[in-house]
Amino acid sequence: MKRSTYLLLYFLSVIKLTGCQSGVEKEVTQDRPNIVIILADDFGVGDIQAHYPDNKIPTPYLDRLVSQGMSFTDAHSGSAVCTPTRYGLLTGRYCWRTPLQEWVLACYEPPLIKEEELTLPSFLSREGYQTACIGKWHLGWEWPGENPSRMEEVRNGLKQEKWFFDQPIREGPTTRGFDYYFGTHVPNFPPFTFIENDQIVEQPTETYQYDPGEGVVMPRTFDGAPIAPGWKFDQILPTLTDRAVNYIHQKANEEEPFFLYFSMTSPHEPVVPSEAFKGKSGIAAIADFVMETDWSAGQVIQALEDAGVAENTLVIFTADNGHSGYTGWDTLINAGHYPSGEYRGHKADIWEGGHRVPLVVRWPGYVSSNTRTNQVVCLTDIFATVGNMLDKEIPPDAAVDSYSFLPVLTGKSNAGMRENIVHHSVHGEFAFRNGPWKIIFQMAEETRDASRGKETIVRLYNLANDVRETTDVSAHHPEIVRDLTAALDQLIEDGRSTEGPKMKNDVPVDFRTIQPRRWMAD
Repeated sequence: MKRSTYLLLYFLSVIKLTGCQSGVEKEVTQDRPNIVIILADDFGVGDIQAHYPDNKIPTPYLDRLVSQGMSFTDAHSGSAVCTPTRYGLLTGRYCWRTPLQEWVLACYEPPLIKEEELTLPSFLSREGYQTACIGKWHLGWEWPGENPSRMEEVRNGLKQEKWFFDQPIREGPTTRGFDYYFGTHVPNFPPFTFIENDQIVEQPTETYQYDPGEGVVMPRTFDGAPIAPGWKFDQILPTLTDRAVNYIHQKANEEEPFFLYFSMTSPHEPVVPSEAFKGKSGIAAIADFVMETDWSAGQVIQALEDAGVAENTLVIFTADNGHSGYTGWDTLINAGHYPSGEYRGHKADIWEGGHRVPLVVRWPGYVSSNTRTNQVVCLTDIFATVGNMLDKEIPPDAAVDSYSFLPVLTGKSNAGMRENIVHHSVHGEFAFRNGPWKIIFQMAEETRDASRGKETIVRLYNLANDVRETTDVSAHHPEIVRDLTAALDQLIEDGRSTEGPKMKNDVPVDFRTIQPRRWMAD
């Protein structure tokens, strides 16, 4: 048999490995532990100092978490930008299977998660958990207005329309599995105010006036948009942190376990460190904001200890994508801080720096402290891991791209684990990783608009000896290019990457060309 045939059989067998949605040995489960997921926004793989001691931004709170748990050095977000990663984390499904094939949800656009789709919080609700999302949602609502929320080709094309902020906002977090929600849809999108459950907390009766002196990368495009009186961008993160801390203290005294999804708004733009952190890094505002992000995560983790529930709580800290390249990147590099570590690129990119993220897990009594693993994982895998932890079956038509990493967490085994992963960029570019090999389908032109409808350019990298993705070896390994491409074709065709019944993607998926329009049609 030819080597290429062996490779194809291997790759196809790997992508059909069981997603570990069934239970494991009873002794590794705990009676419904509390679950806290802290998702930082635009926080690079190199932004935890304990992982990269030579980097320059102190992160004492996350360093302590690292010392108490397991760090994954080959962890990846579902996308190089925020909306698709959030979709994947909550559904266990790659977002590129939906109509959102590029960029993110714009302001006032409708929900991306279908009403009938099983989410992690709705799954946990069935198991008796109280569920809350505090922070950034960015997965769409049905906003009441003169015209309905809808998918627009023009990015943020709905910003000038008339919306009714005194009416309930339908189809938000509390209809997708969460019992409680408090936050802001996106910190740099209007309306600039907080939302609690399905109601605006304070009516945005004033208009935002763009002031570049208020922070870095302020939302200039929304000059004149609705804003609540006295709204201060630098108070978003402290307010959300207080809410998360209070939620933990409130639920700690109740009988049922809780699931808190703390979806942070930092260090995403606008970069607005609060007064206590301004200038604290001695580098730049973005470094100050990273420090405040560390502090915020630390307050939530400390609240578990103060409330006496830390020993019975699984904590996951991670990020939605790599560090932003436009909020002070060059200043950080010049100061000797490398947000992407040794990897190429940053947020939005198909390169490793776009989607490789920190992932630290603490679970006292089950996860060894101060340990590391190079097991490849994706944030879509959290869903199956939680199901595995509770020894509960996930329906075969849900979490179709989710592999449990519980065996690695508990030191049991890494047999049957994920060995491949699909990456996706802000431009809609695909990459497929299997073992050391990463094939990229890169847009042909410098910009997305210029590349629309054109064939992608194939690149192949061996991360085992070229972690910086500097040398394209596709011409030297045509058989690997062929087999990886066939494996990706099969994974798309099957509508899933785990074992189970064949599923359908919501729209046609084509990685060989850049999509002709922003939203893919059915």
